[in-house]
Amino acid sequence: MSDASLIDELPGELLMWVLIISELLVFGAGLAAFMGVRLTDPAGFAEAQSHLHRTGAAFNTAVLVTSGYLAAQALRWRQVARRVPARIALISAALLGVVFLIIKGTEYADKAAQGINYETHPFFLFYYLLTGFHAAHVLAGVGILLLVSWRDDARNIEVGAQFWHMVDLVWIMLFPVIYLLG
Repeated sequence: MSDASLIDELPGELLMWVLIISELLVFGAGLAAFMGVRLTDPAGFAEAQSHLHRTGAAFNTAVLVTSGYLAAQALRWRQVARRVPARIALISAALLGVVFLIIKGTEYADKAAQGINYETHPFFLFYYLLTGFHAAHVLAGVGILLLVSWRDDARNIEVGAQFWHMVDLVWIMLFPVIYLLG
């Protein structure tokens, strides 16, 4: 099998794969740096981590996984010419992205009320950088999902879902490392 045919068989768009791989590398480097700095102060990181909302983060994990399912389902429905259910699934996935952002915003507001910011401890510098960068991707993904719900041919939905699944995957990497790793 030639290289050209391997590329042709990738689902979605090649440039979206380039974006996804580059984003995963950026988040991976951030997590590696987080883990490296954590080794220098495990007790301080554990104490700082105790201020996080693990239940809210776990709920947010379920929210994003469900939204990813809806994005995938939208593509399946659109491929069999079920346009209305596909649009509803995309809009629902986007709304779940908004729910994620509201929960994350509530957590940020709670940290601010406690006087916790990126200067409080190195843990929080990484926390805000990684989760804030992810939240920016969620916001972009919400926009993309809404756009492809309007311009709803199967190819657009596939590319939009491709991006949204990257957003899901990044959160699934962030959640255990930031919220659970003790």
